[in-house]
This record gives sequence, C-alpha cells and structure tokens, in this order.
Amino acid sequence: MTKNGNNIIMYIKVIKYMIIRERYLKLIRPFYNQDLIKVLIGIRRSGKSVILTQIIDELKKDKIDDKHIIYINFEDIDYENLTNSKALYNYVKEKITDKKKYYLFFDEIQNVEFWEKVINSLRATKNTSIFITGSNSDLLSSDLATHIAGRYVSFKITPFTFSEVCELLKIKEKKKQKEAFNDYLKWGGMPQRFMQTDETSKKIYLNDIYDSIIIKDIVKRFNIKDIDLLNRIVNYILTTPSQIFSADSLKKYFESVSRGVSIETLYNYLDYITRANLISKAERYDIRGKRILTGKYKYYLTDLGFTNILSEGKKEQIGAFLENIVYNELISRGYTVCVGNMENAEIDFVAKRFDEKIYIQVTYMLASEDIIRREFDVYKKIDDNYPKYVLSMDEFDFSENGIVHKNIIDWLLEK
Repeated sequence: MTKNGNNIIMYIKVIKYMIIRERYLKLIRPFYNQDLIKVLIGIRRSGKSVILTQIIDELKKDKIDDKHIIYINFEDIDYENLTNSKALYNYVKEKITDKKKYYLFFDEIQNVEFWEKVINSLRATKNTSIFITGSNSDLLSSDLATHIAGRYVSFKITPFTFSEVCELLKIKEKKKQKEAFNDYLKWGGMPQRFMQTDETSKKIYLNDIYDSIIIKDIVKRFNIKDIDLLNRIVNYILTTPSQIFSADSLKKYFESVSRGVSIETLYNYLDYITRANLISKAERYDIRGKRILTGKYKYYLTDLGFTNILSEGKKEQIGAFLENIVYNELISRGYTVCVGNMENAEIDFVAKRFDEKIYIQVTYMLASEDIIRREFDVYKKIDDNYPKYVLSMDEFDFSENGIVHKNIIDWLLEK
C-alpha cells in the first residue's frame, strides 16, 4: 500500500482464504455514515484488518472514491513516524481537502501515543466516519478514553467460527464437516492458519502469533519483569482450559513446583493475559440469587490452536475443549456468558443477549444413563422457563421434558 492514502490496496496476500464476515458486517453496517467511532477489538490476526478491507470494498461499491478513504496500519513500518499523536493529526488533516465525508481507518491504533485525543479531535472538527482496531481489550478503559466516552460503538472480533470455516472450505457434506470439526478442535480458527499445509507450519504460525501477543501486548505494554512466571501461568491455562480456579489455587500449584508467587502478582498477570485477548474470563453467576460471584472464575482460550504450542493430545480433555468452543461461539453470537452456579451444582453457561437468556450444558457423549441424568437433571433445580439445551457429539436426539438436545456440530452450523 502506498503512503499517499489514495491507493487502498491492502497487504493481504491470501485473499483466496478470506470470506465475507457477514456476521460482523451486518452489525457494523448501520454505523458506516454515523459520526460514532467504530471500534473493532480482538486478538492479533483474528481478522480485524480484513473486516476493514471489506468495509472499504462496500464503501467503494457505494461510489466513495479513494481520496475520501484513508487507511493507516500502525504496524506497517511505512507509518512508524505517525505513532506520535501530533504527527498523525497533521497527516490526516492535510488529506482532508473538502467538506465531503472522509472515512478514516486506523488499524492497531494502540501503537499511537495519546491516540484518543487525535480521534476525538478529528471526529469533532471534521466530517468523518472513523473506524479503529486494537488488540487490547482495555483499549477503551484508559483514562484518556474518556475523551471518546459515549461517542463510540464497539465490536468484539473473534477468530473464525466453525460455520465460517465450513464456508471458507466450501464444506457441506456431513462426513467432511466431521473431519473439518476434528481439525478445528485441534488447530482452532485463526484465519491464516488455513494457509498452512502441514502440522509443522501450523505450529510455527501459531507460535509466531503467541510470541507477538506475549511480547507486544503483555511484556512491553505492562512492563513485565518476570517473563518466566508469565509463561508458566499461560502454560497452566493452555493445558487446563475450561476449569474453575482462583488465584489461590494457582498459587498452590506454583508452590507445588517450588515457585513462590504472591496472590497480587497472579491476579495482575491473569488480568494482563485476559486484556491481551489470549484468554477470556467467565464470571460465576448465582442463578437463584441472581448475582455475580467473585473469587473463582473460568478461563477460556480465545483460540484452541494455541494448545498445540505447549501440549499434544487432546482426547483426554475433549469435554473441556468442546466447552471452550461453545463458549467462543456464544461470544461470537453476541451473548454475555457466565458460568451458572447453584448449591452443589453448576450449569456450564448462562448466556444473555438483550432480553434473551438461555442455559447450556456441554458434554462429549451421553454414553450412559448416569451421564444423561447428570446433564439433564441439573435443570430441575431451575424454576424459570428460559430455553435449556444439552449439547454433545451424539447424533441421536436425547431431548426430554422441554430440554432440547442438539449435536454440537449441528448447533455450530445453525444460522
């Protein structure tokens, strides 16, 4: 891409591996011409840049000319001199030469010092529609973000869902869907990993993303001194996803391997890892008391492919990995997700979206009457009429007493 802003040819080299991410575009589209700042947040290389290119393509189809579209990727060395707020403001201001609306796209905006002041000034003084992306979930939580408070809409971008994978690979047959799901279970949905043709190259690619997250989004951003401890914590989470644990339990684990660490440090490091979008934290929700519980949480991987960096063999944890996939799917569908808590019982997910609420239990196979009763009978303790689901890999329909059972693959492919 040339620096003059007139040539909006993106650097994406793998266009044949891209799909139109309509799930996100349909949410963003109503805001294209509004002065609200459009904020796309997600883990590195989850496809935020591609979504920007797809928005630009749609603008061009609506006859917006290149002159009124300005795209800057702040991880491109061509723009390293624009990471100073004043330099960025002056650069963009010079490009705005008339009263027509300008569409501004700022990719990985967190690399710009005091970026909020620039964005707010351009929004307030120029006829602009502004789109920004960032890899840190705290992009809008800093003190300076108060400059744009109430003036933005945010969208969380995830790696490919399984339905997007099937769309990408043009898979419709049931047998091939099962094969693709096994691959998805192992290697996740980071978009460009589908370019890799063998396991070694996939692992190298995911390692590269992991290193970028650790170095750029955690170590440098939060000035981490004990990198060994950081890697140990990430290793622990990667090898035990979908588990409830607290900083206290994590502290005991480190003590068992002769590694002393304070509770405060553990909480801080877990927070940094979450804010880098490598993992997500699900709070526990007291279903009867209707309140959030503190102290213990579940952590889910943003992408299961990262487990291949540090561990092999997922069969013994397949239930946990299926639960992780369902959690990510719910997030991508726009739900707020908690772990349901009752006395002596747990519901895997309580998912809310506007006025909608659903309950979901996830298990590998309903292979015995004991497992069937465990997954279905827990709902007897809930006295409301919101939809209740049990998801498993079984193809036989075990639905009973208003509780809907679905095959996980079928559920993931629902429109």
